[in-house]
Amino acid sequence: MTHHKKPELKVRLARIEGHVKAISRMLEEDRGYPEIVQQVSAVRAALDGVTEVIVQDLVEYYISQTTDKKGSDIALEIKDTISKIL
Repeated sequence: MTHHKKPELKVRLARIEGHVKAISRMLEEDRGYPEIVQQVSAVRAALDGVTEVIVQDLVEYYISQTTDKKGSDIALEIKDTISKIL
């Protein structure tokens, strides 16, 4: 499998890491739970975005490696389904 989305994933994960550190600081600063939960929710959404990029990369790789039309269609359907879940 190729990892041509790796640079994008690294950027996304670095952003998430910074966000998690900010949440930790919020706890230290005794910020309100509603504000903290909102930030945790944002991190969860960002992690879903990382998963979506990984699935997209995997499906694109699979499609590029197959000449089977049915297999390609199934891979696209899986990608679309996962995108709806996330």
